[in-house]
Amino acid sequence: MKYTALFAIFSLFLTACNDNKVQPIDTAELLQNLNNPQYVIIDSRNDSLYNGFKDKHASRGGHIKGSIQFTCSWFDSIEAGKFDSFAESKGITKNKTLVIYDSNPDNLACISAEFAAKGYKVRTFSDFISYVNAGYPLESLLNFQYSVSPEWVYSVLQGEKPESYTNDDFMLFEVSWGALENAKAYTQHIVGAYHFDTDWVEGEAPVHNLLEPATIERNLLKNGITKDKTIILYSDNPLAAYRIFWALKWAGVEDVRVLNGNLSTWMDSGFPTETKVNIPQPVNNFGGHIPTNPQLSIAQPQQAYARQQQGLKLISSRAWEEYIGEVSGDDAIQATGEPQGAIWGFSGSAPSNVADFYDPDDTLRNPKEIEALWQELGIVQGDQLAFYCGTGWRASVPWFMTQLLGWRNTAVYDGGWNAWQMTELPVQKGAPTGLLKPDAKNDSGRMLKKTNSCRG
Repeated sequence: MKYTALFAIFSLFLTACNDNKVQPIDTAELLQNLNNPQYVIIDSRNDSLYNGFKDKHASRGGHIKGSIQFTCSWFDSIEAGKFDSFAESKGITKNKTLVIYDSNPDNLACISAEFAAKGYKVRTFSDFISYVNAGYPLESLLNFQYSVSPEWVYSVLQGEKPESYTNDDFMLFEVSWGALENAKAYTQHIVGAYHFDTDWVEGEAPVHNLLEPATIERNLLKNGITKDKTIILYSDNPLAAYRIFWALKWAGVEDVRVLNGNLSTWMDSGFPTETKVNIPQPVNNFGGHIPTNPQLSIAQPQQAYARQQQGLKLISSRAWEEYIGEVSGDDAIQATGEPQGAIWGFSGSAPSNVADFYDPDDTLRNPKEIEALWQELGIVQGDQLAFYCGTGWRASVPWFMTQLLGWRNTAVYDGGWNAWQMTELPVQKGAPTGLLKPDAKNDSGRMLKKTNSCRG
């Protein structure tokens, strides 16, 4: 009896191990299960490839229809006690079959082994390039080219023509607040990068709205920026780069890109940096009227209020505690509350971050996940939308996501809560109709910076 019991226990152990053994899946079986709710298809490649850039040897770009994104690099950034709940928020549970694909065998082996070790049922699809070239269903973001990888930027710096880049003239800028001599983030930077001071385009406190067009034009020309150059941006705090992306598109620069991540992302990819100070060559002609795209900005609260009465939805990109009026969110802002009728559109844990919009590795979160969250709050494609925050920076991130998705009729209300609270316009306090804080479905347990300034 003793040996029979031991054999039974050993058999159960082998069965359990076999259940967690990674098994391959072929194209035919994958196609049969594209719409199977018990299957979760996971793209473990980088954001650029998922969003729409072509993989090596692939005839098309994008991801398998219906797939979500989860990369191996996230495992080190997710707290152990948070992993299962974080995965579940992405639709990944242990009662479902995970089908993971990647064009890099090492990445595929890494992520599949990690999930299997945690008790998930894993199958791997290793024939993604053939799937793409056979014409099977793919999806991509309409304007995927706005968000670029370190590899893409390095290729441009090497004089090459990576996908979507057709120009012969580009400039790369590290973006942060402050003049060159005070720009700590520029002390070490990507080789060839110039410094972009956000004060070139926005005013000083208390309201940091865009400067007069003539002033912005003078500052852009002084630093070599014209509408026809490809301008590539990155920043230590990505809020700065997304803010300037919006400002340059408003001004009329036709081709603007943002490095997805920051200098650490660049260095982790193995690319070089320097400490040399690069000074741009001034130019004389921007090549167009500033602003070319005035519809991207709503400057004043009175304008925002008037548009709101005509159907515009004001979307708050402030922390939940700011939205419900518990805190003002900035030492320079006296009053608490929000514009009457404002809808919360997710943000972060403090005025200094928008963590809801980032993945655990600090790259931009999949915009399709944000789109699904917005839909639950009545924010949908086709609406007239204006994103705002306290003084302008945070709102640029969700607005940027609408651009990746190809949404039209979206703008940034530049004055934000700071300008609104200086007027007699109607204010709301507390969550509308008893709304509880919506779940951002993105809690990886990271410790987040908490300050009262995104410009710091």
